[in-house]
Amino acid sequence: MTAQEEMAFGRSGTDADLLARLFDRADQVLVKKLSNNDRDWARYKNKHQAGVYIPHEERDGGFFPALQAKERKEEGAEIREVYFPTVWPQLNDEEKLTRLVHYTSKGQETHMTGLPKEAFAELLPASFLVMGRVSKDDGYRYECLTIDSDSDEAILLAEMFDIDATFMVAVLDPAAVRARERERILDFAEQVIAAWEKGTIAEFAKTNAAMPPTAELAQMARTAFLEKNGLEKLDPFALENPGDVLREISRSIEWELFKEFQRRERAVELVRLVLGDKPRKVTASEVIRRLVDELPAIDALMLSASQQRKSRAGYSYEHHIEAMLLGGSIPHEKQVVIASRKRPDFVLPSLAFVDSKTEDAATGLILSAKTTLRERWKQVEREKGDRQLFLTTVDENIAGSTIEDMDSIGVCLVIPESLRKSRETEYSGHENVVSFREFCDEFVQPHLILWNAAMA
Repeated sequence: MTAQEEMAFGRSGTDADLLARLFDRADQVLVKKLSNNDRDWARYKNKHQAGVYIPHEERDGGFFPALQAKERKEEGAEIREVYFPTVWPQLNDEEKLTRLVHYTSKGQETHMTGLPKEAFAELLPASFLVMGRVSKDDGYRYECLTIDSDSDEAILLAEMFDIDATFMVAVLDPAAVRARERERILDFAEQVIAAWEKGTIAEFAKTNAAMPPTAELAQMARTAFLEKNGLEKLDPFALENPGDVLREISRSIEWELFKEFQRRERAVELVRLVLGDKPRKVTASEVIRRLVDELPAIDALMLSASQQRKSRAGYSYEHHIEAMLLGGSIPHEKQVVIASRKRPDFVLPSLAFVDSKTEDAATGLILSAKTTLRERWKQVEREKGDRQLFLTTVDENIAGSTIEDMDSIGVCLVIPESLRKSRETEYSGHENVVSFREFCDEFVQPHLILWNAAMA
């Protein structure tokens, strides 16, 4: 089942419906991860940039109408521009005459203006602009959506177009995406059909289509990374950018593995639900009846797939952090019970050391791991007490105001190196934000001898 079809079963939100409709109607779709400047013009007054920056590769790639030199009375560097209609379904199909303008005096800098502020003003960092080019009798029109990075639709968008954590901007072909998905399904479908006809589909499901436990899947992802890079272990002191490595393993490698396993698992479950486990002759009308009769069960099956994706990520990130602590021979305790039954993910080097009231105790710390934060970061305040608390995440969409709130309660964020000064995030300029590299070099390595002696 394709991502958009699964959405129809498991996610009936308005934006998800609009995204699926755009995917079906458009011949080409531009997806851009928005930079801070791409959003700030709609949030603050007197911003230099008005609208969304468009790279020249996408500007000149055929998705947009061709730019034409603007007629000007005054002399100066050429200004190239084009106007075209855009429609904004999230704003009651509001229509805008949008302008793509290239000021040649500024190099390749090109901006798209004439956009509705309401569509951009409330977006979190690393949100998306999605533009679908739809053919009309008089040419093309462009249907536009903004997808908040903290929404389920952002996950759906990533699934529909195979967007990974490093994605920035591209013009994508929905037909090609559908064809790739169809090939993946058909390749596996032949195996499923053969197993069903042999009456062995139950056994086939166990050996070929069972989702591995979270810890096992995480290990598979790390193994793939280590083999690709010729490494024996995840030693953060031996890696140039350990935070980026964590992000690659959890958000790219493991995510691809997870999607493949889930695709297989749901395909087999659906076949067994509709056809049963025993081979027999079936007619098209019987299959249709079974599909209609089992619609509630199919709905539940697709919904469980969505929930499985959400619950998997957090536990997985903990496994990767633990592997990196072990790889660097960093002494730690995992999920140790502190006051009020709270269980911080990791205490370095141990809870007894951190709470020992000695002078050295101040070097110890709590490390909490959350792959996505949302409002869950507030839980760590109760774990903190008088201890140093670091919260590590690979999340891009944390607003500057939230980072300041964390600072007010003494929480320091630990993030991937590439996100530290990224134009798509709001991490820059905050004293309570460090990269994973900085965390290891400044808060862990200087105390390793002391910690190991205390744990001996």
